[in-house]
Amino acid sequence: MKKPHLIALAAGLLISGSAMAAAPCATEITGNDAMKFDKATMTVPASCKNFTVTLKHIGKMAKSVMGHDWVLSTAADEQSVVTESMGAGPSKDYLNPSNPKIIAHTKMIGGGESTSVTFPVSKLKAGEQYAYFCTFPGHAALMRGTLTLTK
Repeated sequence: MKKPHLIALAAGLLISGSAMAAAPCATEITGNDAMKFDKATMTVPASCKNFTVTLKHIGKMAKSVMGHDWVLSTAADEQSVVTESMGAGPSKDYLNPSNPKIIAHTKMIGGGESTSVTFPVSKLKAGEQYAYFCTFPGHAALMRGTLTLTK
């Protein structure tokens, strides 16, 4: 005699086990009023079609004083993106989104706000070094990290 509840339980365990084995295609990062991200590294599984980064500003200061964004480029392009972004000025939230060196970016946010960006993993190449950073003036020196594409 089959026991339906045991079969359902076994099926549920198999499904949840395979879901747990699947690579996460999203991450969350926080920025604060002390100009710090809570993560110095991120990994993006190559098995993901798209990857989502959610930025939460856990500080209390306004965007005009302590704004944060999350911008991704190759490590080689980081400094030129930061320099160009400062020139964009506050009216453009210190970012030129049409810069081809920018792989992905969020909008600039202030304390208590959050924002997300989803980008195709196909924009990343195995073996390339990637950097993420905040483009608010002066923040990139402290608010930065590395992103790696993993197999």
